Amino acid sequence: MHLVPAERTHHQAIEENRVCTAIEALGGPEHLTAWAARFSLLADRSRLALLLCIRNAGPISVTDLALATGINATTTSQALRLLRTAGAVTTAREGRIIRYQLTDDTLHTLLATASPHPGASQ
Repeated sequence: MHLVPAERTHHQAIEENRVCTAIEALGGPEHLTAWAARFSLLADRSRLALLLCIRNAGPISVTDLALATGINATTTSQALRLLRTAGAVTTAREGRIIRYQLTDDTLHTLLATASPHPGASQ
C-alpha cells in the first residue's frame, strides 16, 4: 500500500491494489479543487441554464440568452462574467454584439451526456 498516507497505514485494506488505484485517481488536492470548481459552475440553476443554451445555440448574445432563459439581462451578464473568468466560455465580437461560446471541452461533454431526460438535445 505504497500510496496510503502514513497516518492511515494502520487501517486494514481488503484489496491493497484497489486502494492504491483509488488514491491515484484522486490526484493531489489541487486536482480535486479544480474538479469541484468545474462542478460548482453547473450547481447553480441560472449558470446551468446559460451553459446549456450556449452549448446548444452558441455563439449567442446576452440579449438572446436572457430571453431564452427568462433571466434578466443584468443577472445574465454577471453570470457570464463568472463563467468567462472560470474559463468556461469565451466571447466573440461582431460589431456591437458580443456572442458567447462554450470553450471548456469537459463541460461540453458533461452537458451533452448528463441530461436527466433521455433523448434531450445533444
